[in-house]
Formats: sequence, structure tokens, C-alpha cells
Amino acid sequence: MNTENASEWGSRRHIHVLELMAATALGIYLCYRMALPFVPALTWALALAILFMPVHRWLESTVKHATLAASVSVLVIGLIVVVPATFVGQRLVSEAVTGAETISAKVESGEWQRVLDAHPRVAPLAQWIERQIDLPGTISTIATWLTNATASFVRGSVIQAVGVLLTFYLLFYFLRDRRAVLLLLRSLSPLSEAEMDRLFSRVGDTVYATMYGTLAVAAVQGTLGGLMFWWLGLPAPLLWGLVMGVLAVVPVLGAFIVWIPAALFLALDGNWGKALILALWGGVLVGGIDNLMYPILVGNRLKLHTIPAFMAIVGGLIVFGPSGLILGPVTLTVTVLLLEIWRSRGRPALPPQGHAPDVVGDFEG
Repeated sequence: MNTENASEWGSRRHIHVLELMAATALGIYLCYRMALPFVPALTWALALAILFMPVHRWLESTVKHATLAASVSVLVIGLIVVVPATFVGQRLVSEAVTGAETISAKVESGEWQRVLDAHPRVAPLAQWIERQIDLPGTISTIATWLTNATASFVRGSVIQAVGVLLTFYLLFYFLRDRRAVLLLLRSLSPLSEAEMDRLFSRVGDTVYATMYGTLAVAAVQGTLGGLMFWWLGLPAPLLWGLVMGVLAVVPVLGAFIVWIPAALFLALDGNWGKALILALWGGVLVGGIDNLMYPILVGNRLKLHTIPAFMAIVGGLIVFGPSGLILGPVTLTVTVLLLEIWRSRGRPALPPQGHAPDVVGDFEG
């Protein structure tokens, strides 16, 4: 029996199978290497396609021409996304340099220490900070890094512009040819049609929840925090609003990491009214907007627990860069779904318990 198995594995047929497997693995690896530079553009194009699919479906039903509808959709999405981002980017560059210089000047002049020394209860804090770290040197280093990073951002604007153009180029085909792409994925996938429906549904829910439930809410929190900084006359409100928005994206962290120290500094500086306004604004409105907006925007769609959400977002950012904000949660969701499919295939089939909602329309229209 063993001799028969050995001779069977050494047959021409099995050698051809092994050669085909090796060639397929090599082809997949080479395709992966070639697609790697395009992963960010593909990710954001897919996310934009899912988010704006209702608008595009309406345009398709109105225009009755797939290419024209996709072109109009890309133009509208570009105006919505690119124009505000360009304006904010220009202002951010200016505020980053100015804010870095202002903070560096205040620390080097010793103003922060005089403010703390004026309050006997917190004066030991200033002495401890002075003993532990070279705060002026540290702030100067951070300010220099921020200035250099801003200069690098300006120098890299051409590359970023190319990336944006590539994203919208791919977005056009995602919108126009989405049905053909989905049919191709179904034909190549080893999963059944019902399992592919579940996969498309989960991916759509994840992207939707991440973009609306995470990015949109974080953008609102950053905007509210930046507006209050501007109204109170604090330096670089756009910069600190962006920082609060970025921190709000990451679970466990939040905008409070910025506005709490700012409120404390205002209080120590004698501006108790401004400190109280900032604390109330940050604690009630900025901090509470998440609980108000998330159920409205996301509804019953996917919501990960804090720990896996933290690992997916932070791990995705580390592995994939900025596009990991989408790819991290999507990767986790797809992996969990595949594990569920393996588990269900290992169990006896159960009678159907009702018709599952069809949300694949987010992709297919």
C-alpha cells in the first residue's frame, strides 16, 4: 500500500499538479509585490466607492449611462473631499510652524515655570519636571521636528497629489465596473455564494462603520475642539483640532489628551472662566458627541469591542500606514468571518431561522 502511494505521488500527474501549485504561488507572490505600492490608493478608492454608492446608484438611474454616471460621481466626490482637504492642508502647514515657534518661545522664556511657581500647591511639579527632563531642549527638539515634518509634507505634495489622482482613477472603475469585479471575485473564490454574500456584507459594514462611526465622529470632535481653541484665543487652533481628531480615532485615547492640559494651563494662568468653558465644552460636547452620533450614523452595523478595535486600528496603522485605518478592521473582520465559516462547516446543518437581510446592495447597487 505504501509502495502504491509512493508511486502515485511520483506520477507525472502529481508532478504536474505540484508544478502548477508552485507556479500559482509564485504568480500570487509577484502580483502581491506589484500591487503593494497601490494598496493605499486601492483602499481609499474602495472606501469612497462604498460610502458614495447610494449617490452613484441614483445618478445611474437618472443618467442611464454607466461611464457618464461614474464620471459625474468621481467629480462630485473630488469636490467634496479634495477642496476642503487642500484648504485645511494649507492652513495646517502655516499653523504648525507658527505654533511650534510659539510653544518653543514660551518654554525657553520660562513662562511655564513662572505660572506653576505662582501656585504653591503645584510648584513642586515644576521643580520635579525640571529635575527629570530638559523641557526647553525637549520642546525645541519637538518644534524642530514639527517644522521639518511640515517641510517634508510640502515637498511630498507632488507625490501625494499623484496618489490622490490614482485613488480617483481607481474609484471611477470601482463605480462603473463594480458588478463585473464582484462576479470575478465570486468565480475565483472557494466560498459558496451565500458565504460570499456574508463576506461582502461584513466588509461593507466594516468600511461604513470605520469611515462614518470613527472618522466622521473624530472629525466632528476635532472640529468642535479646534473651534473652541479659536474662540478662546489659544494658539494654533487648526493644528490642535487636527491632533484631537487624530487622537479620537484611536480607541482608549481621545481629544481629552489635548483639551485637559489646555484647560489646566488656563486655570493656572488665572483664566478660570476660559478654563471652565473649555472643560465643559470638552467634557460634555466633544466627549459626548461620540455617544450621540455613532448610533445615528452606524445604527446596527458592525461595532467592535474596544480591545479588538484598538488592536485592529493601531496594528493596521503600524503594518499598512494610513490606509491601515481601513485595512486593519477589514482584515480582522474577514479573518473572524472565515473562522466562523470553518466552524459552521464542522457542524451539522441547521434549519434556516429566517431570511438574512440583503446588504450586498451596498456593493452591487
